[in-house]
Amino acid sequence: MAAGEAPIKQAVKWIDDQLHDNPGVDRVKLVDEASRRFDLSPLDADFLFRHLAERAPKK
Repeated sequence: MAAGEAPIKQAVKWIDDQLHDNPGVDRVKLVDEASRRFDLSPLDADFLFRHLAERAPKK
């Protein structure tokens, strides 16, 4: 991760990496973990939930 990169961008990248490694992982748990890991605001966490809800799981 680049120094000074916005935490939300770091969280999106981390979640994408996790989904790539394990497509069946619980997305709600991923957002919760990312929120804590990257110290996201409630608005950022809500964005992540919506972002993931719009993306269909890969099969």
